[in-house]
Amino acid sequence: MFFTDRTQPVIDNAISIKCKDVEIITVYLDVEPVPFNKGFYSVDITFFFKVTLGAYTSPAAPPATVVGVAAFSKKVILYGSDGNVKVYTSTDPRNCTEHDNTNMPKASVHVVDPMCLSAKVVDCGCRHFDSGISLPSAICSRFDGDFTCVKPEKVVLITIGLFTIVQLERSVQMMIPAYDYAVPDKESVNTTDDPCEVFKKIKFPVNQFFPPKLNEMDQL
Repeated sequence: MFFTDRTQPVIDNAISIKCKDVEIITVYLDVEPVPFNKGFYSVDITFFFKVTLGAYTSPAAPPATVVGVAAFSKKVILYGSDGNVKVYTSTDPRNCTEHDNTNMPKASVHVVDPMCLSAKVVDCGCRHFDSGISLPSAICSRFDGDFTCVKPEKVVLITIGLFTIVQLERSVQMMIPAYDYAVPDKESVNTTDDPCEVFKKIKFPVNQFFPPKLNEMDQL
């Protein structure tokens, strides 16, 4: 976990800690095509968590509330198909003649509230703990203090349970057949005649009862 120069001394003096709350600050996503595997894309996901801890500096003293940042990265490979067209929109503030749109699919991640499974404080000693993740300035500005000048004597190792669904989304064209239709130019006439009287007005189909003649076969 990451702590500022104001909260790291509390962690250095703590003999035990207890996790009180975990919430997601934001998620960074980056999509890149997979080489030699057309249609597949790698999605790099980095989660940033705001973690509230209770730090115990002595058995008789109440815990001090400390807030820090935890980060976690993972990569998934998904199929996002392939698009050969470039898309330009009227809402794009950039000049469309200079905008190179590669029609990449967009990644999205659905996340439920995280759960803190365990948390412990350990001495750094001669070991070097490096998560390989640097905190963006937008994350650092949310907290009081400086993250860069911290030299911890103790670090907090936290295990977070997280359920996610990662998706790749792409705009596609759908072809829907359209059929002509005729607007009736006459209104239907409601009749209250007796059905038998209506049937009597129908001409008797004589031709249906007699086969056609030889000279009539060519006209059929």
